[in-house]
Amino acid sequence: MPRRRFHSLISAALLSCGLICNLSMAQQVLRVSAIPDEAPTELQRKFKPLGAYLEKKLGVKVEFIPVTDYAASVEGLINHKLDMVWFGGFTFVQANVRSRGQIVPLVQREEDEKFQSVFITSKGDINKLEDLKGKTFSFGSESSTSGHLMPRSYLLAAKINPDTDLKRIAFSGAHDATVAAVAGGKVDAGALNISVWEKLIAQNKIDTKQVHVFYTTPGYFDYNWSVRADMPSEMQKKITEAFLTLNPASPQDKEILELQRTKRFIPTKTENYKAIEAAAHNAGLLK
Repeated sequence: MPRRRFHSLISAALLSCGLICNLSMAQQVLRVSAIPDEAPTELQRKFKPLGAYLEKKLGVKVEFIPVTDYAASVEGLINHKLDMVWFGGFTFVQANVRSRGQIVPLVQREEDEKFQSVFITSKGDINKLEDLKGKTFSFGSESSTSGHLMPRSYLLAAKINPDTDLKRIAFSGAHDATVAAVAGGKVDAGALNISVWEKLIAQNKIDTKQVHVFYTTPGYFDYNWSVRADMPSEMQKKITEAFLTLNPASPQDKEILELQRTKRFIPTKTENYKAIEAAAHNAGLLK
């Protein structure tokens, strides 16, 4: 074999090894985050046992890295600062569009197949969406599926333009903050995801005589755990299997599932979020 060709083959092999080794080293720590749709302390509490479980199943250190806002979760995954993120349907769509199809949704909760938003108020004269005209209103984060995109979509379907028909709109930043804004009289009404609403009721953190639901949306696909397409397929498979094998019959697994507010995780796919993408375009929230 000519010496020059031999050296070329050796160089290619070393480069390939270097790439594989670097990728392997990168996966010694799985950097995980989640959209900040609840208080940071609550997100940390929910993730701690899940993180410990994933470390055992994957054989790597799992580190939870909180982000300041929804956009940071999108940019963090795209720019290789995060390896896996708990996205809402809209943030997944944003990440997938921004990365030109390089984001892979692995699993979702069973409930995320038909997720819902609730509209809440403390006012006796608000009983349907049309009653919101001329009122003050709070969404959650601007990038929230269940706290903004889908509520806005259903308002538009009811021929209510939030930007012109409401007296004032605000963005609380998180679902629990929306409840606080309505309960505290800062706004007449607001919208949030049904899961957080039900959790706050179960924890006796809401006086339903003071704040009540007056409209619940139809179901839509929402949250998922996503990774980049360049994550090794074997690691993607191991992560997926770890979620799918969580068993509510096991006390340890049951705790994890309850904190994630589900009975089980199921596989998901990009196609599930086409309706969310269409709604975002229709609402003018995705360019």
